[in-house]
Amino acid sequence: MSKPSKNPGAWSATGSHNGMSQFDSSASEDTLETEEHTPPDVATREEKAVTRSKFVVFLVLLLAVSGTATATYLLVESQERNDFEAAFAGLGSEVSTVAGQKIDQIYNALDSYALFITSHVKTNPNASWPFVTISDFSKKSEKIAELVGLKTPVLAMCPIVHEEDRERWSSFVLESAPVWYKQSLDNEGNKYTVEELMNFTVPYLHTYSFNQTSMSAVPVEIERPGPIMANWQLYPLEDPAFGGMMLRGLDMEGIAEISSQFQITRLTLRQSISFTQHFDFSPGAEPGAVIVSSQIMEPIIEEGKLVGVLLLNLPWLEFFQNLNIDGLSNTIAVLRSSCNIGVGASLNTGSELSYLIDSEGAVFLGLADAHNPKYDDLVVSRVVVETVVDEAKLPEGACAPTLTLDLYPTKALEASFQTSKPKWYTAVVVAVFAFTSLVFLVYDFFVGRRQRKFMARIMRQDKIVSNVFPAAIRDRLYEDEQKRSKQDSLFDPLGGGSGAGGEPLADLFLETTVAFADIAGFTAWASAREPAQIFVLLETIYGQFDKRAYRHNVFKVETVGDCYVAVAGLPEPDKDHAMSACRFARDCVKTMKDTTMKLEVSLGPDTSELELRVGIHSGQVTAGVLRGERSRFQLFGDTMNTAARMENTSARNRIQTTQTTADLLAASGFSAWLTPRKNKVLVKGKGEMQTYWLNTTKSPKASKPQSDIATLDETLELSDSSSGISGAMQDGDFDVVADDTEVMSKTERLVEWNVKILSPLLQQIIASRGVDAVPVDPSSLSENEATIGTGETVLEEFVPIIPLKRFDAGELRKRHKASSIDIGEEAKSQLRNYLTNVASMYPNNPFHNFEHASHVTASVKKLLTRIVNVDDGNGLSGTPTGKMDLVDMAGHSYGITSDPLTQFSVVFSAIIHDMDHPGVPNAQLVKENTRNAQIFKKSVAEQNSVELAWAMLMEKEYEALRACIYHTEDDLRRFRQLVVNTVMATDIVDKELQALRKARWETAFSEAHVQDAKLSSDDCKATIVIEHLIQASDVSHTMQHWQIYKSWNEKFFMECYTAYKAGRADSDPSENWYKGEIGFFDFYVIPLAKKLDSCGVFGVSSHEYLNYARSNRDEWAREGEHIVEEYLEKYEELNNRQQ
Repeated sequence: MSKPSKNPGAWSATGSHNGMSQFDSSASEDTLETEEHTPPDVATREEKAVTRSKFVVFLVLLLAVSGTATATYLLVESQERNDFEAAFAGLGSEVSTVAGQKIDQIYNALDSYALFITSHVKTNPNASWPFVTISDFSKKSEKIAELVGLKTPVLAMCPIVHEEDRERWSSFVLESAPVWYKQSLDNEGNKYTVEELMNFTVPYLHTYSFNQTSMSAVPVEIERPGPIMANWQLYPLEDPAFGGMMLRGLDMEGIAEISSQFQITRLTLRQSISFTQHFDFSPGAEPGAVIVSSQIMEPIIEEGKLVGVLLLNLPWLEFFQNLNIDGLSNTIAVLRSSCNIGVGASLNTGSELSYLIDSEGAVFLGLADAHNPKYDDLVVSRVVVETVVDEAKLPEGACAPTLTLDLYPTKALEASFQTSKPKWYTAVVVAVFAFTSLVFLVYDFFVGRRQRKFMARIMRQDKIVSNVFPAAIRDRLYEDEQKRSKQDSLFDPLGGGSGAGGEPLADLFLETTVAFADIAGFTAWASAREPAQIFVLLETIYGQFDKRAYRHNVFKVETVGDCYVAVAGLPEPDKDHAMSACRFARDCVKTMKDTTMKLEVSLGPDTSELELRVGIHSGQVTAGVLRGERSRFQLFGDTMNTAARMENTSARNRIQTTQTTADLLAASGFSAWLTPRKNKVLVKGKGEMQTYWLNTTKSPKASKPQSDIATLDETLELSDSSSGISGAMQDGDFDVVADDTEVMSKTERLVEWNVKILSPLLQQIIASRGVDAVPVDPSSLSENEATIGTGETVLEEFVPIIPLKRFDAGELRKRHKASSIDIGEEAKSQLRNYLTNVASMYPNNPFHNFEHASHVTASVKKLLTRIVNVDDGNGLSGTPTGKMDLVDMAGHSYGITSDPLTQFSVVFSAIIHDMDHPGVPNAQLVKENTRNAQIFKKSVAEQNSVELAWAMLMEKEYEALRACIYHTEDDLRRFRQLVVNTVMATDIVDKELQALRKARWETAFSEAHVQDAKLSSDDCKATIVIEHLIQASDVSHTMQHWQIYKSWNEKFFMECYTAYKAGRADSDPSENWYKGEIGFFDFYVIPLAKKLDSCGVFGVSSHEYLNYARSNRDEWAREGEHIVEEYLEKYEELNNRQQ
């Protein structure tokens, strides 16, 4: 060992000069070659050759730089161009797809609407064409407009009026118009009345003649023979004040564009499209602005004849403005028609429309192709409307257009992809290439090969060593490696085992402070958790500690189980090592509290009860690398032992320091951080020691003695003897850390945890229904909900065997994808509200409270998890190696795994099974003749819990939650039966029910009774297993770690003793508590655990429960009498304080 040093820097300095001298010597030997007898001309020639070589190299490098720079510039520029083209190709494809889908949606909507109208007329005996009026035409048309995404649509229903129907048409208009006028006014909120609209209504088929004198339109009756396409129902209603024109009965064929379109539709009986254009007279419009729209005509066909049409006005500007595509920018959309678009002598004509579109809207560019020909090769084209007709059927001069949408980028869009990257990349390439080339020519020629080899070795070793050792130790390892030049092994940087030669890597550090931090209650907590949950806790907590160690310049030495060891003052010296370690410890205590509260939501009850117990001592330590297999950095010495003793004799949520550390803090002016313990601590190997509490709050304050605790309930919450160390609790001066980050109470955290337990089960229930599941009539379900469970008592509903859902392998496979199912925010919110109300209905009993219900739920979840886990070694007991087949798994679990509703029901029952528990047994309730006892007679508390929970679940505010739980009458009845049987199973005092369960178990699982097919069926076995599962979970504290058993046993004793003191019990429970617990273990708990083990369903958990039950029974037999005395003393002490 090297001599003691306060400066660990000596580790990196020792031997470094020798190593460097050896390196320099070897380098000089390699380069000592001279040419003493070389003639001068040879030297000159060699010098010139070297010069020529340098010139050639320089020229080659110059050409390489120039070529590389040019290539880089062109490559980056080309990449930008490619990025632009690829981006536009994707964007154009998306735009054309959305546009095509939107037009298809419009055509499909009109087609569906036409079919609806035809069906409506056929089913209405009073309707016949053309005398047809669509009820609520405005509402239906408005829904069509919303469906196709048009804000200002115009939709008309135009029947075909034949000559023989003319006379009747007028009376039909006068009779029917007021009815649908009123419906439209009610829907559209028009400011006009039916009477005002009727004043402008023309009852006969007509067109309009414009009077130049009066500047008004005058209706003129149509004299030509029919058939005539008459405008009848219109959405939205036109404004009669606009020129006094009403379109009711208007001859639509009088409009040139529509006339040609109508001829095409009448001859082909197909959808057709035409274009109209007019000047834009809207406020703010530019003079001469043109609006171009399309008229889409949908034929209404009855028995192969055209009886009417639907006419939809599609404004193209609005169409492009409402594409709503993110990232759309500076794109030209050219709509090309195979027919002439323009009509009217005063307006432009052509076959193309151009729009500039982006994500915020669109601008009409005119009746022409406005794109830049430069981008012809980037066009994205799509046929959006294709009219397929027989040209021979078209009238002369008619044209059925095909519409093609072409998309082109603009210069502005391309410019958005152009950056200064080509120039910068070129400059960087030139600089890097020049520098690299220079270094390569000058340096690499002389030492490149040696240096590369050396650095490669160093980097490989650094990756291994840096993760395990401090920097100073790492440097020493490198130096020793250089000394062992003959050993060239990458994987043996530590000297090849314990027999390696050389000086040990160790040193003495005189000024250090060591901290031991242990998680109090961890062992008991872990006994009730799955392995994955244990590692989640440790990884989260230790990860937080690592961050704080780095912040306070504290070195993490190791973690051993749930103990975290850290040291300040090494490997780098720190004169304030005691203060650094204490600040680190205070941060860890605070972090521990915050972290466990947050983790309780995901890891379940009692997680927030885990606390840190810390011990600190200052002094000298021997530190170094213990070489050999799995070498690591370790600390040795009395300081380590003393710090460990300080942790052992500390208290939960407290930091205990020795006198030595306290003196260092006082010398630094931090004596206010310390509070001396009232009594000296007896330390193994040290005798009595005066120790100090390190205040864990930011501002020093007097510690709060345990005697200040006000109520029995508070003490029961704080009591936890998991430390098991004499002296740790003797002072009773707890100082609870203030928690500024807590946002939820313990009950709220437990509610949230239960939500996370039940939500995945609801997902599995929904997933198991499949996409083809058809629920029954909701009204029928409501009737069953209202009638189920309305018998005289809940107990009457108990059945020996519950028929479970039959196994379906396909359905079970669907459940494996249940994680993708979303139960919906409404259902999740209702679940959370329901559990919150359940929690509020649990009285503040010491034992029968919501925390205990959550503890039971955790056990149920753990056992159910063991049932459904099919991995060998972690799941079902006795399964063959590898994965269990779905059919085998369902059979092995008697069908419990086949039905997620069964699993949900059992967990649900565990949560609600003690609601409104009065804190006294059923026998006492019967004796007191309470209201519930008069109703239920027996199993009073259990029946009352079912009634309350069920009544609340049936309330209207939980409809969405109920829809997730069940969707058929069978599901509802099975859910109710499972809840009843499961909760009733928690009444273990009722001798009649217990005898029935025992007989069924013997009959179902005993080999002597296997011939009874009825009772040995899977349904019978599953029913019995479920009942025993909830029974085991209800007393799971007796089959878990001793500290968990002791804690809940104390709470149950306090509840019973409080009832006795209140006159609600005939005998003093303390007199028989010791023997009663032994009998409870011998005649109930251990036999129950054996049953769980023998049924072969719960895998290793059944072995675990049985082992803990036996161990706790033996421990209680040894310590129980003394523990009961402690219970009595604690009760009396607390009772005196309350008074």
